[in-house]
Amino acid sequence: MLKVQEVVKHFGGIHAVDGVSFEVSPGECVALIGPNGAGKSTCFACIAGQYPLTAGHILWQGQPLEKLAPAAHLRHGVARTFQVAQVFEALTVLQNVQLAAQASRGLRAISAFKLLDAQAREPAHALLEKTGLQALADQDALSLPYGAKKRLELAMALAASPQLLLLDEPAAGLAEQERASLMQLVRQLAGQGMAVLYTEHNMDAVAGVADRVLVLIEGRLAAQGSFEAISRDATVRRRYLGEGAAHA
Repeated sequence: MLKVQEVVKHFGGIHAVDGVSFEVSPGECVALIGPNGAGKSTCFACIAGQYPLTAGHILWQGQPLEKLAPAAHLRHGVARTFQVAQVFEALTVLQNVQLAAQASRGLRAISAFKLLDAQAREPAHALLEKTGLQALADQDALSLPYGAKKRLELAMALAASPQLLLLDEPAAGLAEQERASLMQLVRQLAGQGMAVLYTEHNMDAVAGVADRVLVLIEGRLAAQGSFEAISRDATVRRRYLGEGAAHA
């Protein structure tokens, strides 16, 4: 279980995150949302290890994540994606996943870069099949449309066989149909027992996907519950959803 306990993050006099606590269990898909400047991106970055905490604790299966460098998270079953897809554009789609699989085991396993093509081929092909990219396996990542790059980044994250998946705006920049398809896949991952936490602006990537929604406003957890429940919350409607889901 992921436990976020009274997390505080200050940047000088700016209280970006101010005492946020919540949990995410295996098999649960949780969305972290809020208006611009609410602190959700900072909170997510703290969980992912990008920022040191001002105060509080972040535990995954009892392990204090705040004491680990971001690169060490993979060894503890924690993988992440970024708001702007991060892939190796000089490699093929298949090679990207092969490299990610080897990185999770330590790059020393590859004695020479030219041997990459021989590494983890079957698991990599299986992940491409799972993410709908098998037909693009031999295509250079540089030439992929953006939606395919987002799927490839997800496949790369899954190559580490994570138990906790952190997704930073997985649907950002995608057309409506692409968003629906990708978020259905995210929902399936949680259904297979993975703990999933994601930030999002598009409400159609939250409704019907997240088991639970956390709403941050001014650095604090203002509401949590099902999408239907938080949609009826007076404070959330006034401070966030009332602005219109298209701008959320």
